[in-house]
Amino acid sequence: MNNLTTITVAKDYLNFAAAHFTIFSATSRERLHGHGYRVAAELTAPIGDDGLSFNYKIVKDLLLDECNKLDEYMLLPEFSPHLTIQEEGDFYRVQHDEDVMFFLKKDTQVLPLRNITIEEMAVMLLARVRAHPKLEGAPLTSLEVRVSSGTQQWAASRWEAAA
Repeated sequence: MNNLTTITVAKDYLNFAAAHFTIFSATSRERLHGHGYRVAAELTAPIGDDGLSFNYKIVKDLLLDECNKLDEYMLLPEFSPHLTIQEEGDFYRVQHDEDVMFFLKKDTQVLPLRNITIEEMAVMLLARVRAHPKLEGAPLTSLEVRVSSGTQQWAASRWEAAA
């Protein structure tokens, strides 16, 4: 039987800064603000005969790439039932209840999420990392991606291989 090991990947450079507002209902949302988000992962794999389990630099590089894609953007949720996003020239026109906001397209990312929360971002980042061709055939038995919007405020999304 192979011994399993769990490796935590949490580097200082796995971070991004972004603006957002959380939507609570059709009539309630946070004010626009920003966070210094942190990203980490935990992976489990069998230890091979060479004493290595998995080249986890692959996961570090994939997470860093995802952080770089989100860094210094305004983040909007494409699938919020309480938000209307329309393109108007160089801007996104965003309406929530009676509030109308305009954001430069070049400074904004519309993400395939229901809300810009650490929960939703953890799910999205896990899906993006898992779908990457560099992980095809990797001997992972589980992979978890965590996102933080504060020093002790984390959300995690986990995948486990079928038994």
